Amino acid sequence: MRNIFLAVSMALAAPVLVGANGNWNATVAETAGGHRLGNPEAKVKLTEWVSYTCSHCAHFEQESQGPLKLLLVRDGRVAVEVRHFVRDPIDLTIAAITNCLPDSKFFAAHSAFLLSQEKWMAKARATNRAQQQRWTSGAIPARLRAVANDLDFYEFMEGRGMGRTELDRCLSDENRVRAIANQSQADIQKFSLAGTPSFAINGKLADGVHDWSAVQKALEDVL
Repeated sequence: MRNIFLAVSMALAAPVLVGANGNWNATVAETAGGHRLGNPEAKVKLTEWVSYTCSHCAHFEQESQGPLKLLLVRDGRVAVEVRHFVRDPIDLTIAAITNCLPDSKFFAAHSAFLLSQEKWMAKARATNRAQQQRWTSGAIPARLRAVANDLDFYEFMEGRGMGRTELDRCLSDENRVRAIANQSQADIQKFSLAGTPSFAINGKLADGVHDWSAVQKALEDVL
């Protein structure tokens, strides 16, 4: 409860900035390393490194939705950039899928995968050795398609406007897939990332900050 009151007080403490469309939550752009949501000139630029198979990342997404996106991003004081932290074939598959979408749909799909993590992770835990072997051997497109098939991502994305043919084409783009994996590795080395979720504020890694409560306190200090 304290966190909600703190977020509201932060939102009321400064003048409201309004995007050209009246809501900075509708402003999305691809960056050199990920996707940014919000005012590109925001005083605070929060970078999130996310692994889709990380339960703490899913919990952060759930907790931060209201106070971060509906208050701080909306009024233009905070912009959020999401970058991928690739730990396994599932991470890479979902990252490839979200990056195939138009920029305007990235954050909705990103959030949808995290908020439904419990369902598709249960399917992942139920797979057998032969299925998991297909995720890590053979050509990259075949690996990603195996993950998508075993975890029902085809059905998941069909409900979001991406049909099977389009998704297959997406997962066959090896250049895009390799770029995502390479960017993840580059960020891990550059920022000495030890795990997920990890955060940077205005380009500086926030040491010891791994959940919404700590992020909220760090944002309060800057704002």
